[in-house]
Amino acid sequence: MDRVTRKNLKGDKFAEEVFDIFDWASTHKAEVFRYGAIVLAVVAIGAGVFYYNRYQAAAREEALAQALRIEDGTVGDNTLPANLHYATQEEKDKARVKAYAELASKYPGTQEGAFGTFALAGDAVDKGNLAQAEKLFREVADSGPKGYSGVARLSLGRVLAAEGKTADAQKVLQELVKDPSFMVSKEQATIALAQVEGKTNPAEALKLLEPLRVSTRLPVSRVAVNAYGEIDQANNLKK
Repeated sequence: MDRVTRKNLKGDKFAEEVFDIFDWASTHKAEVFRYGAIVLAVVAIGAGVFYYNRYQAAAREEALAQALRIEDGTVGDNTLPANLHYATQEEKDKARVKAYAELASKYPGTQEGAFGTFALAGDAVDKGNLAQAEKLFREVADSGPKGYSGVARLSLGRVLAAEGKTADAQKVLQELVKDPSFMVSKEQATIALAQVEGKTNPAEALKLLEPLRVSTRLPVSRVAVNAYGEIDQANNLKK
């Protein structure tokens, strides 16, 4: 901080507001004597929060970068000079899980924390531990940033369906249809809901998919057509 100059800070909106306060103070000395302690306290607290948040953001980004470096790490005889290296896959897996677990525990509610939790949830799915995956996806769905929360709700709905908790899965996905995010569109959520509905109520599932089959958005229509065909075929086989 001792090397930071007024010129360096001028580009920051917060800093500009702080300097505006000091400029005002220089021409309103009487008011400063009366309220100076309060003004200075507010400025000091605000500056502290600003720089603490900036430091925390940098720390989160560095922690995530380190976790991703582990992902790219080499194992055994396969080495690359610029990459981290591990003697065994088990050693690499332990380091990876530790890095993501620290991200999730240290930075809950942030993008980096959500990323760590997603990685752990994905591991749980791969291992068939759906109960753990449900717990982790629910954490992000409940407290993660909105974009990540949307993806977590989509994943949570699918995990609940896989666990046989159809009603719970439908509820989660119905809420996502009503409140989509920039990372999960209403169409994506509707298709996922239809796929769950198709197990117990194929007629309703086909009704959900019908308008999406003729969507002008080709990726949406293609997925909707495929889902419609699969549900329709499965329903006909039951008859």
